[in-house]
Amino acid sequence: MTYDYLVISTSLNPESNSRIMAREVFDELAKKDKVKFIDLQDYPLPICDGGACYSDANVQELSNLIANARCILMAAPVYNFYLSAAGKNLIELTGRAWTDKLVGFLCAAGGKSSYMSVMNVANSLMLDFRCVIIPRFVYADGSSFQANQITDTDMQRRIVELADTARRMIAVTGPVAVT
Repeated sequence: MTYDYLVISTSLNPESNSRIMAREVFDELAKKDKVKFIDLQDYPLPICDGGACYSDANVQELSNLIANARCILMAAPVYNFYLSAAGKNLIELTGRAWTDKLVGFLCAAGGKSSYMSVMNVANSLMLDFRCVIIPRFVYADGSSFQANQITDTDMQRRIVELADTARRMIAVTGPVAVT
């Protein structure tokens, strides 16, 4: 099945702020578009070993979902100034499925100074898989959340802007190219 949008929550933390952001952008997109939500907590994945890992059933299912989406919005926690290892592992495991995709990011971090932490993954996706990166990504720290909800109205506005930007960009990138 082909989806316009695939929202992926890559946090393995049960009380994840990035998952809250993922749900928010999913809800916004679902108002008008064909969208699927994936939570990596529901897909135990092997560590990428460059070999047998690719035959894992969850890896194959996620590769298929990614390959058949037009736009992927990845929500990830920031640890040690980089996106979480679970998010990077997903990309390593599903590799070529990302080819020619429109990709956006929502990041939750402990502080305000890691806002450029998405760039190493964005650069890899652009160079390795020719992805088009949505230049508007959402970055938030813990002060934007309370009781498992977004309390920062500016961040809520930025999530809507990300969804709107994805809609505009998907209109010009053409149909998904499944190889």
